[in-house]
Amino acid sequence: MSSSVQTQSISWQERLFAYVQLTRLDRPVGIELLLWPTLWAVWLAGKQTAALHPSWQIVLVFVLGVVFMRSAGCVINDFADRHVDGQVARTKNRPLASGKVSSKGALILFAVLVALSAALLLFLPLETLYWAFGAVFLATLYPFMKRWTYLPQFVLGAAFSWAIPMAFVAQGQTPGLVCWLLYVANLCWTVAYDTQYAMTDREDDLKAGIKSTAILFAKNDLLIIGVLQILFLTLMARVFYLLGLNLSAYIGLVGAFVLFVVQYLQTRDRLPMHTFKAFLNNCWVGRFVWLGVLIALF
Repeated sequence: MSSSVQTQSISWQERLFAYVQLTRLDRPVGIELLLWPTLWAVWLAGKQTAALHPSWQIVLVFVLGVVFMRSAGCVINDFADRHVDGQVARTKNRPLASGKVSSKGALILFAVLVALSAALLLFLPLETLYWAFGAVFLATLYPFMKRWTYLPQFVLGAAFSWAIPMAFVAQGQTPGLVCWLLYVANLCWTVAYDTQYAMTDREDDLKAGIKSTAILFAKNDLLIIGVLQILFLTLMARVFYLLGLNLSAYIGLVGAFVLFVVQYLQTRDRLPMHTFKAFLNNCWVGRFVWLGVLIALF
């Protein structure tokens, strides 16, 4: 593949849709996977305030922040992978790899999305701004980690979990034990499901020289995913215990456990279509845990 791809001559409607594809707004699964733990944190942090529950302004800011930052992360990811996506069957038609969007256009869009995210900080306490730099750093760093280490999924987990301490700070709290247990729990879950995602592309990634935990874990992939999922459930249960949540929250974790068992049964053959289906199933994990938290708090 050539070092640069000439931007195709296409209609403005096709180009607009290419930008939508670049941000993955047409495939919102990633937004969901980032949104649910953010909402867990917003509500669990809110429980510890005098108001007991977060304001709708806080909720709206964090929801929009998830959409903007996740979209920005997709743009910079595709920019970093623009020379290798064409070698992977599932990604060869992405806008940058196919030439529908230029590198310059992608970088401008990334800057706009980051600026929109930064504008949301005007509605939050100043301390939240300092933590936001960490979110931008991790989101920008993640795509390039695939070249340097077999652990990019851990960087993604750190990035996807960064909204958790921000949710506590935004509501006037200093991140403490509950916050960091929640952070580590979500990091474990993120590494687990993103390893499933990486298993889908493992053969192509090996040819393209892209590193991942799916390659690092090799034949132990399902075992390590299972361990990470159990750690997630254990840490979440500890968070619920420390906050004194009722049985509803734990029922949400039971639902997540059942889904993890289903995912294991789906992926035993390690076929790409099955590992990808298991990855998508994690949206339901987030929904079950969120529903349990919401019922427990209300």
